[in-house]
Amino acid sequence: MHVKIDTKERFDVIRVMEPTISANMSEELREYLTQRRDAGAGNLILDLSSVTTIDASIGRLLAAEQQQSYEMQQSFVICCLTPDAEAFLDAQEVLELLNHTPTESEAWDIVQMEEIERELLG
Repeated sequence: MHVKIDTKERFDVIRVMEPTISANMSEELREYLTQRRDAGAGNLILDLSSVTTIDASIGRLLAAEQQQSYEMQQSFVICCLTPDAEAFLDAQEVLELLNHTPTESEAWDIVQMEEIERELLG
């Protein structure tokens, strides 16, 4: 799987550069996410702007990653879903479980707001 990682101060943006995320890529995607968390990123933004086709197992993986992030007091936001990918995740009843935004800028805002919320609720 080809990805591009952009490291920011409070989060990493992982851009999947493939048009399809198939079932056999799920472990590789999980490894990328885990690797970035272990490297100290903590908060992650997953940019899926290049992805038009997603396997059902990837939808379940994203939901599990979302839950794991919140249990670890970290943010996980998916941004820039293509209409096809969004429709598929919605049909799989996974979209409502995900923290997702239309743009990367909005994802940055979500991460920053959640950071402030965690600091205040400490």
